[in-house]
Amino acid sequence: MRDFYGTTLPLPLMLGTARYPSPAVMEAAFRQSAAPVATVSLRREQGAGQAFWDMVRGLGVHLLPNTAGCHSAREAITTAQMAREYFGTNWIKLEVIGHADTLQPDPFGLVEAAEALCADGFEVFPYTTEDQVLAARLVDAGCRVLMPWGAPIGSGLGLNNLHGLRSLRAAFPDVAMVIDAGLGLPSHAAQALELGFDAVLLNTAVAEARDPAAMAEAFALACRAGALAAASGPMGQRDMAVPSTPVIGKAWL
Repeated sequence: MRDFYGTTLPLPLMLGTARYPSPAVMEAAFRQSAAPVATVSLRREQGAGQAFWDMVRGLGVHLLPNTAGCHSAREAITTAQMAREYFGTNWIKLEVIGHADTLQPDPFGLVEAAEALCADGFEVFPYTTEDQVLAARLVDAGCRVLMPWGAPIGSGLGLNNLHGLRSLRAAFPDVAMVIDAGLGLPSHAAQALELGFDAVLLNTAVAEARDPAAMAEAFALACRAGALAAASGPMGQRDMAVPSTPVIGKAWL
């Protein structure tokens, strides 16, 4: 299993901390799923106060601050620097949004911010697309993790471009990759892990479920199943039927 800047996760699941009905429901989702990473927005934390920070810290998970809501490299760099001071970690999920409707990353601002943050000692988790040219630029900038989207943030559409994601995974075999955004069902998470990705990150699918804690557990089980399937060496697809019962020894009448 690939590590994340030297950290190996016991479960390939990262959960967001926004949009839950209450902090208590969010805490229950983390407890029931045993998700080892929580993504936290600096802007949300400023509004939620110390009680929210104390609850997240009490979960005993790795914190992955993010630059959600940033639309320029300069804004993202400043937010990342503030987040490092506030949360006490070099990890940063780098978001530089370029399109208001799809929330697609701005590739130019993303690379600019990644270069600056990596040079400043950050361990950058860039939210990107399945574009291999952009991926190469981010790796050259110093990123040892990539976070390609499955679909637009909050859409629940799953893995929209299977060919592109397979190709990206194959092109960078030594780079840790997390499918981030667009996952709506546990089956989407299992599929991502089966494709060889190292983890998934999601928020809305759990936070907006009727029972967030139960949905978080369902995603955790799906992640375990997908990772186990990938490690077990799944069978390849075939164009024709292959009988599971051998014909050797069959009585011919």
